[in-house]
Amino acid sequence: MDEASDAPTPSPPSARPRVAITYCTQCQWLLRAAWMAQELLSTFRDDLGEVALRPATGGAFSIEFEGETIWERVRDGGFPDVKALKQRVRDRLDPGRDLGHVDRAAHRS
Repeated sequence: MDEASDAPTPSPPSARPRVAITYCTQCQWLLRAAWMAQELLSTFRDDLGEVALRPATGGAFSIEFEGETIWERVRDGGFPDVKALKQRVRDRLDPGRDLGHVDRAAHRS
């Protein structure tokens, strides 16, 4: 028996959720958006189908999970810290999932 056939088959990317990060090119927020995308892909590597970066203008910065805005810079008072972002994605993706040190830090305060 081939060992590769024993490995679980990941679901195709299209079957997994999509996150989109819209960032302002005029404000030069590409690096911030790319860093957040990297953090999400590292934490939820087998659960997300895509993290898209969408350039915009006019101070735009928002994050959508499957079309639902989960963070908007003006509405939410700035940029999310990575802990808050991961928790918001987790709450929609798999609410019972433990994020390890991210969650433990929240319980201490």
